[in-house]
Amino acid sequence: MSIRRHGLSIGIERIETRLLVSFKAYGKLTHLDYQAITPMIESAFAEVDHPQVRVLFDARELEGWDLRAAWDDLKLGLKHGQQFEKLAILGQQPWLEWAAKVGRWFMAGEIDIFEDEQEALTWLES
Repeated sequence: MSIRRHGLSIGIERIETRLLVSFKAYGKLTHLDYQAITPMIESAFAEVDHPQVRVLFDARELEGWDLRAAWDDLKLGLKHGQQFEKLAILGQQPWLEWAAKVGRWFMAGEIDIFEDEQEALTWLES
């Protein structure tokens, strides 16, 4: 029997009014994954007036989203997209370019894709 893991690990750091949110996604994300992380994200945003958010999204082990999880992701983007300054995506999957293009419709800040984590962190801090 094969066990298929999926989910998101999340880290949230506050630096004055800036939030650095890091996600590591693996497997195929589900609605239940978003039900688990959305309250954490909402809580972090609520505790800072006018948050400026920078995100490191590690998608190297991400296989995709189920339909309901994609909807959950879209709702988060619509609600908080104007608060995002930068989004660094780690990964090499060909479909990440497409996902970044769609993300630009809902996010005010910059989005870039990286293969190297240190380069992504340096870009986020610039």
